[in-house]
Amino acid sequence: MHIIIGFLTSLVTIFYLLDRLGIDLGGFNPFHWRRRRAWLKRYGGDPIYAVEDPVEVAALFVVGVAKIDGDITAEEKQSIVSEFSSNFSLSEREASQLLGSSVHLLGQPLLIGTQLGNLLERFDEQFTPEQTESLVAMMTAVVSSNEHLSTEQTDLIDSVRGRFSKPVPNGGTWG
Repeated sequence: MHIIIGFLTSLVTIFYLLDRLGIDLGGFNPFHWRRRRAWLKRYGGDPIYAVEDPVEVAALFVVGVAKIDGDITAEEKQSIVSEFSSNFSLSEREASQLLGSSVHLLGQPLLIGTQLGNLLERFDEQFTPEQTESLVAMMTAVVSSNEHLSTEQTDLIDSVRGRFSKPVPNGGTWG
């Protein structure tokens, strides 16, 4: 028994001295380690995957279809703002703010296909058929405001149409 007490006393003394020297002992706590890893994963990850609202996800797809082949033109911006204000029941200021946040979240045009593909997988069954039809209509309206239609844009619209067209038991609208 005296050996166990001596061992525990020396172990506590070592931990105390390490703490006094400034060495962090928080790594020994599994709950602290898990919480820190979750925070680092969230902080270091792509912010587009933190979006949960279906309206914001739809806005990302509408802006993504316009931005996938390069920069957004002035006609596309005006078309996006008008589509947001009419379909999402937003004021023009709120629609332009939604456009700005979506453009910021999408980042570089080279990554848009990957980001939107991952969002397709993540929100696979959360859109109703009415919302899917509205989303595809918005995407085609934005693309038709430009002179030409690229293959990336048609592929994205077809993938959204094919992926979200599954029937969902709960109905709903955007607003």
